[in-house]
Amino acid sequence: MSRRWIGSVALIAGLLVALFLVFRTPDTDAAAMRAKYGGPASRFIDISPGFTVHVRDQGRQDAPALILIHGSNASLHTWEPWVARLKDRYRLISLDLQGHGLTGPIPSGCYTSACMAETVEAVRAKLGVERAAIAGNSMGGGVALAYALAHPDRTTALILVDSGGVPPVANAPEPDLPLGFRIARMPMLRDLAASITPRALVERSLQQSVSVQSVVTPAAVDRYWDLLRYPGNRAATMVRFSQPRTTITDATYAPLKMPVLILWGKEDRLIPVASVAAFQRALPEAKAIIYSGIGHIPQEETPDRSAADVDSFLRGKPALTAQPAPAA
Repeated sequence: MSRRWIGSVALIAGLLVALFLVFRTPDTDAAAMRAKYGGPASRFIDISPGFTVHVRDQGRQDAPALILIHGSNASLHTWEPWVARLKDRYRLISLDLQGHGLTGPIPSGCYTSACMAETVEAVRAKLGVERAAIAGNSMGGGVALAYALAHPDRTTALILVDSGGVPPVANAPEPDLPLGFRIARMPMLRDLAASITPRALVERSLQQSVSVQSVVTPAAVDRYWDLLRYPGNRAATMVRFSQPRTTITDATYAPLKMPVLILWGKEDRLIPVASVAAFQRALPEAKAIIYSGIGHIPQEETPDRSAADVDSFLRGKPALTAQPAPAA
């Protein structure tokens, strides 16, 4: 082996180390993040040794409970627009799932929908809530479905908001995934993203997820970026994206007998609106509402309409903005 070859290898290695040090985005400080994103409504509930969950329990304590489950790489903050509009009628419980927000990683390393559903169940039990309606957005919708299947006696109703856990969709187009999600699905880049996560990547991914761009404020981007870098969250995200996916068929949801409301943004590029018809095929009694001009996060993009529709559904009234679902 020549000295020139050894020198070249050493030079390349040195350049790679230098590039890593320049572009590396370190974890945020846990205490600083709790101070910045916690707030008076926040509680931290010990679930098991080494695992504490960030929870907000807001609204009327004597009212029907609604548990709110956020999506991938989001946090309980995504539900604050609904909380502001529904707090006079409901007890609103939101939480940061494992590997997200101010909760951080779970010692077991389990980030499947089933494991996350058991986190929801543990929070429910700790708060002493007997039964609740369960709402979930994106990944959180898949968790809500898993929860309802595992705990039907605890679930009064199910609200799926641009939900994961979609049954098979005939001739489904490939989803137009935000850049961050595409990177997370590529093993080599995924490992790199655990240490190098530029703010611009987070901003671009959020822009690609919504149709109403006004929700992509500097403060919102900062929050997503800060909490993604909360200690252990990026590594947890890489584990979550590497775990095998659960096979779902129309029969998967046959046991669900509670009322179901499906809310969807017509312009959703991440989970296309054709998914609504697939859900209605598997859940034929479900009601569906499609929002024109709205993307993947209706609770933030159209909070007035979506919160009003949830209220009408839970009170047993006709939906305010109901539209027929497109065919799958």
